[in-house]
Amino acid sequence: MFASITLIIVGFLGLIFGANWLVEGASSLAKKFNIPDLVIGLTIVAFGTSAPELVVNSVASFNGLSDIVFANVIGSNNFNLFIILGIAGLVYPITVQSSTAWRDIPISLLCTIVLFGLANEFFISSNSGISRLDGIILLLFFICFLYYMFRQIKTNKTVVVEYSQKSNLKIWSLISIGFIGLIIGGKLVVDNSIDIATDLGVSQKIIGLTIIAVGTSLPELVTSIVAAIKKNSDIAIGNVIGSNIFNILLILSVSSLINPIEYNKNFNQDFAILIGGTVFLIVAIFKGKRKRLDRWEALTLLSFYLIYTLYLVSKEI
Repeated sequence: MFASITLIIVGFLGLIFGANWLVEGASSLAKKFNIPDLVIGLTIVAFGTSAPELVVNSVASFNGLSDIVFANVIGSNNFNLFIILGIAGLVYPITVQSSTAWRDIPISLLCTIVLFGLANEFFISSNSGISRLDGIILLLFFICFLYYMFRQIKTNKTVVVEYSQKSNLKIWSLISIGFIGLIIGGKLVVDNSIDIATDLGVSQKIIGLTIIAVGTSLPELVTSIVAAIKKNSDIAIGNVIGSNIFNILLILSVSSLINPIEYNKNFNQDFAILIGGTVFLIVAIFKGKRKRLDRWEALTLLSFYLIYTLYLVSKEI
């Protein structure tokens, strides 16, 4: 088991560094062709933060591991909401000043409810799960969301991508190594997580909700904590909410197009936690005049999910 844990850590490092190198190389290449920062931010950089989840889920979907596909997305979204926002809010109370962020939180809630309905056959009569048709629907929503983001950022002009001149050799080396790191890292994480689940006698769901979800959310964790330390609340919360929307609309749609995803209705409990947590966030931020997540509310989010995770693990032991 020690070897499997070591390989998972290596896999996560491959995912994180691979995503960073890919973004750096692709951004430099895009700038050489005079592609605006706005477009780079909406496509390459946004993809980079979601690359770990995308690669892990693509590998899991290709191998028919539906529980890991769902667990990674729902687990990552819950981790983002409860743990990352909880920690960031403890570092510094998160004040939401941007009207864009105010709209993004309800959009995140709507996406979660739509996914819950599709998975449970509320909207389209089919086998329980996410079919390729459902995946196309989610992908269309994602395209609409990208257009919405494009309009908002174009109006606010807030996207700036750091760039320095690089040779073509360095650019393509970064892109190539980045892709290799993502692919190898994703396979290491999935394969060795399955080995650990088998050795411990726990379900793929628990492994996906804990180890994989935490590992693939590390880029968001670092970004939000750094933003909180710098008292940049909009980035701290926007990073989390944007990631949750990307996970549902992009990651799951791509995963279902690779292979239709069977749905285990035991995940309904985790959906309820995610929906309830998002509603709590909306109430916490929009109550009163300050429009912020206070430290006690952040501690509530963090404590609740730690207790819930311990409860889930205890059921498996």
